[in-house]
Amino acid sequence: MAKLRGTGISAVNYPTGMNLGGDPSQALIHATTSGSFVVSLSSADLGQGLRTVVGQIAAEVLGVAADEIVVDMADTDTGPHCMGTFASRATHRVGNAVRIAALEARDALMDVAAIELDAPVDRLVTDGQGNVLVASDPGRCMRVAEVAANAQFTYGRTISGRGSYMKPKSPVDPETGAMDPDSTEAHACTVAEVEVDTETGQVRVLSIRSAYEVGRQVNPALVRGQIVGGAFMGMSHALYETTEPYYPNDDHKPKDFSEYLMPGPAELPEIDCVVLEEPSSNGPFGVKGVGEMTANAPIPAIVNAIYHACGVHIDDLPVTPEKILRGLEARAAAE
Repeated sequence: MAKLRGTGISAVNYPTGMNLGGDPSQALIHATTSGSFVVSLSSADLGQGLRTVVGQIAAEVLGVAADEIVVDMADTDTGPHCMGTFASRATHRVGNAVRIAALEARDALMDVAAIELDAPVDRLVTDGQGNVLVASDPGRCMRVAEVAANAQFTYGRTISGRGSYMKPKSPVDPETGAMDPDSTEAHACTVAEVEVDTETGQVRVLSIRSAYEVGRQVNPALVRGQIVGGAFMGMSHALYETTEPYYPNDDHKPKDFSEYLMPGPAELPEIDCVVLEEPSSNGPFGVKGVGEMTANAPIPAIVNAIYHACGVHIDDLPVTPEKILRGLEARAAAE
């Protein structure tokens, strides 16, 4: 009996958006009298940080600080339409809608600022800190808050914008199957190192190291959080999680989370990553999706590492100690 170490590798690419397109998202933006901006959405933040990144996108376009953006994720009865948070589409689709809405609101803002500063619109810029100024004469400037207040109380105007983004649905050529199946694709490569105990069949994941190409990062800390969380989730799916342990027989199914096996902090391996940026042509500021794919690559990497360690290749998940011991017995009998 021994504890054997092995290394496995996997590579994945992951599409952004619903297959073939046709999944729109919309956004509305308006300025308050205090100069902050409210972004109204029906999109849901599932904990991945959508509220943060769409606020950053709006702030970038409007030229204000991120804390001047309020993201109101209403329900689908009161907010503008969104197909949903799935298919790693949210930052791409919703971000595009927010960017378009923010551009329209910025145009309305600049129209009023041009009157206030007595300068052509095309000579006005924002500094990212909540000021509108004349490019050739930075001393002539106004706070965005002041422009927004004057728009409403002096000119009776609204500073607002509407945005909608939808990839046109792609037809499928019936002869060749040619199509445009997604908006853009992100890529990843993962290397996992494991230790297999040939006496007990237990697997310990020692490290998960990955390289991700995710387009432009709006918020690098959130991207890394997705990657680290996804690595642990993928490890859990590879070795622990199942609702059908003896499929197709449905005996011994977990009834609740007290019976549903998942790893804890003691099982956390070393997780590291590098992120490469290759901006997409159609995402807001070059964004691609990075949500679901982070749980995908670790799974085959771990399975391949187990094979490298002990010569047992398992093709149904999770890889339990019982499956490894049976595989070792079958291998020994064959030899």
